[in-house]
Amino acid sequence: MYVKNFEKNLLEKIKKRKLSVGIIGLGYVGLPLTILLSKYIYKLYGFDNDKNKIKKLKKNISYLDRIDKRLLKRISKKTVYNHDYSNIKNCDVIIFCVPTPLKNNKPDLSYLKDSIKVIFDNLKKGQVLIIESTSYPRTTREELVDKLKNDFKIGEDIFVGFSPERIDPGNNENSLEKIPKIVSGYSNKCRNIIYQFYKIAFKKVIKASSLEAAEFSKLLENIYRSVNIGFINEMKIVANKFGLDIFDILNLAETKPYGFVRFNPGPGIGGHCIPIDPEFLYWKAKKIGINAEFIKLSAKTNIKIISYIRNLVLKNLNKKKINYSKSKILILGISYKKNIDDLRESSSLKLIKLLNKNGIKSISICDPYIKTNYIKTREFNSKIKNIKLTSSNLSKFDIVILMTDHDIFNYKIIKNNSKFIIDCRGKFKVSDKIIRG
Repeated sequence: MYVKNFEKNLLEKIKKRKLSVGIIGLGYVGLPLTILLSKYIYKLYGFDNDKNKIKKLKKNISYLDRIDKRLLKRISKKTVYNHDYSNIKNCDVIIFCVPTPLKNNKPDLSYLKDSIKVIFDNLKKGQVLIIESTSYPRTTREELVDKLKNDFKIGEDIFVGFSPERIDPGNNENSLEKIPKIVSGYSNKCRNIIYQFYKIAFKKVIKASSLEAAEFSKLLENIYRSVNIGFINEMKIVANKFGLDIFDILNLAETKPYGFVRFNPGPGIGGHCIPIDPEFLYWKAKKIGINAEFIKLSAKTNIKIISYIRNLVLKNLNKKKINYSKSKILILGISYKKNIDDLRESSSLKLIKLLNKNGIKSISICDPYIKTNYIKTREFNSKIKNIKLTSSNLSKFDIVILMTDHDIFNYKIIKNNSKFIIDCRGKFKVSDKIIRG
């Protein structure tokens, strides 16, 4: 009886680049990956539950500022977008790039679980399934392997792995191939197929010893950042109490040629990775009886910094004898990092919410990456005006808070025309009218 060699068949397709690849989730991770793979892959299928997103992609309209619509037009002939999953059966490789957020401070894998469930009936022998969505160790084994093993021989007629995404919004969406790519597999055969697949597009591919090691590595990368940012944010508070400038201190400390890596303080943390990934490992560690104290402490410190900035606002309003309800506050930058329009876990939005609770209602923002005159989110009942950065506008506010240091801002105009500045990014020297936040 003839038994098809699925491994050999896939390796041959990879070698000849005659692969059909399906990417589930076309957001911050999935869309840039689709564009990268389109340079090397025969056929691409993009899946997303958001019908409006699919409609835009079919018209070559980019919903991410950093993705040029010309790139979408270029790949349109070899890419099929859909919100249903019937085309899964046509895919040799299936990559999960769905969100893995927190819900009530616990990992929410509902998007991943739903995706696995909805494609299950369209799976067939000879396919490769790869999770790129960030999650805690054992996720791939528990959510994918355990659900497939009754219907397939994993490592023989279907292949499973995990490869952590390393998207840095605003910096590397258009150069993903330069970022080293970690790969893992359920078995050596799985790992080798996935290694050969990613080698098509990525300049450097690194094999992990196990699924769990690869999953853990992604969390470790971001927890490392979270802990160090939390530490520096705490040092900022201590330095301020001493009447010292943390940025002066950091400039001195980084002259040491070994044993020190600089992290800058900021107004808290944002985006998908640093506020969320540590909680994934903390939760899972607790499940196996370990209380990961550093993870929790850094998370608390990075949340505390928002309250610290709020307190600076209140303190200076009191000092100037300005009634909270009559005060006017301007927030410069509401995206979670500079030069992008990404509001995920934005510290600025959290600060606005805190200030509202203290009776400060007249708050405006200035963010040129937000293309509307007003913003309205679920956090606020009222619209918040997005103003232009002009001398006359700046002079109207009692306090200007620099939260996101966009390169496009004219810092000379900000410095010369603001009555009082809380600088959370180290763009100005401390003076009578400028303090660190």
